[in-house]
Amino acid sequence: MDEKLISKVLVLDTHGDLRRAIKLNCAEFNLVSVTASRSRLLSVLRSNIDLGAVLCAEDYAGSPEETVRLAQQIRELRPELPIVIRRTASADLANLPEGAEQVFCAAFSLDVPGSLRDFVDTYIFSLEYPTALVRGIGEISETVLGSQFPGLTVSMGAPYIVRDRLIYGEVFTLIPLDSAWCRGYMQMLVDQEPVLEWLNARRYDGLTKASFRDVNSILGEVTNLIWGAFKNRYIGDSAGFSGSQIQVPIIVNQPNRYISFGTENPQLCFIYNLSDDQTGESITLHQRFVFNLSWSPEDFKEIIPEVADLADTGELELF
Repeated sequence: MDEKLISKVLVLDTHGDLRRAIKLNCAEFNLVSVTASRSRLLSVLRSNIDLGAVLCAEDYAGSPEETVRLAQQIRELRPELPIVIRRTASADLANLPEGAEQVFCAAFSLDVPGSLRDFVDTYIFSLEYPTALVRGIGEISETVLGSQFPGLTVSMGAPYIVRDRLIYGEVFTLIPLDSAWCRGYMQMLVDQEPVLEWLNARRYDGLTKASFRDVNSILGEVTNLIWGAFKNRYIGDSAGFSGSQIQVPIIVNQPNRYISFGTENPQLCFIYNLSDDQTGESITLHQRFVFNLSWSPEDFKEIIPEVADLADTGELELF
């Protein structure tokens, strides 16, 4: 598995040559650039596309004034997304129309070396995620999903970072993570119907049909097993109680498919695809980690089992 984190950014630029140059820069900074036509832009932003940021040329809407007005609309739809403006003459927000500083968090120019990198480091990859943690989460989750969905092939996409607060799927679980180096939550999210179809296909008597309760049960079991393995590998028995029990409200707005953990921190995300090689049917699960209460990666430590412990559990044979 590739532990290199990526993030998807929406590029709003009408200049073909510059758009290609931005795409090359994005690839260098582990960004995946996506575009949308001007006529469909707002509807795309209303959808469930996950993004880490928006990159917008200062003349994208025809003039700087119109571009600021468009950025205000984007801000209203997706206030959690940082919007950066691409300029030609400078890499700052000076001499822009009124209101620009309220909607654009930064500026960059392809002629000013390092200006895009500064934005990426500050607003997208602002948290350090240890490679061992990213790799381990994927390994743990793939193992659990393979055991709970027998007969399906499990594959995982590249881990990525988002700043949006969207809820994916119709069913999601939420479980706290609490240690000396992190406090936050893990989410598992899935659409209900594909799981129901898989469950019904495995019921050979044909007399009973799976219900939403069965979907809840299997997603709950997956969440619990991943949490348990995460705890064993990264927290251990001595969960680090720091003496601080600060909490923030978690806000869920179901009609708008929105969840807030009360923090601006980006979320570490994984997508798993479970496919039936014979029928072609598949289940997609989203997994998200948000460390909204505490995050100290410098204190992170992976717990490596002692050889004797492995022998006792039968995971290692001594000869």
